Amino acid sequence: MKDALVRTVAASLQASGLDRQSRIAVGLSGGIDSVVLLHLLRRGLRISPQRLSATHVNHQISVHAVVWASQCRRYCRELGVRLKVAKVDVERGNSTEAAARDARYAVFAFGGADVIALAHNRDDQAETVLLQLLRGAGPRGLAGMPAYRVGVPSLWRPLLDTPRSAIEAYARRHRLVWVEDDSNQDRAYLRNFVRHDVLPLIGRKVTGAGAVLARAAQIGRAHV
Repeated sequence: MKDALVRTVAASLQASGLDRQSRIAVGLSGGIDSVVLLHLLRRGLRISPQRLSATHVNHQISVHAVVWASQCRRYCRELGVRLKVAKVDVERGNSTEAAARDARYAVFAFGGADVIALAHNRDDQAETVLLQLLRGAGPRGLAGMPAYRVGVPSLWRPLLDTPRSAIEAYARRHRLVWVEDDSNQDRAYLRNFVRHDVLPLIGRKVTGAGAVLARAAQIGRAHV
């Protein structure tokens, strides 16, 4: 019997209507989510290396960036997947996180893939909805991230309805190795403050708060 996460990704692949010949590049940070996603596509769905590749963006922000890139190279060699490593210059300012995201997406746009597979999960979606609410976003912003967005390249998030705990369990079952970005603990970033302090506090009063927020985004996407 296939692993539950493999079935989840397979169902998402079918729902997205991706062509069987589409070239898919995984946005591989080296963190647990993207490491699991690449494993699911290569070992779980057995997508061929002719169609599947990975892209790692070195933002040159962390002192550990070179180590993370090396880990991604080792992992892709193990899976037999081609890896592109790109260095970018990130402008420091009011939102380093946003600037890094923009630089990353610029690399994806010119990578030659038809589809970029991103490893955002249900917890990320819940955080995004809450952040958008705090920023005064309208209906489109509160709809969160789409599971699939047509474009050049298209964006595909097959784990968007999967809780982070299920991804962690998969990584442990398959004894995967990943890197830990120390900036993910820095509460100076609003997303980290929401992740580590706000959502857990809400969760003490509202059971399954993260799932509720993610479901609200799903409902919202059906109306925008």
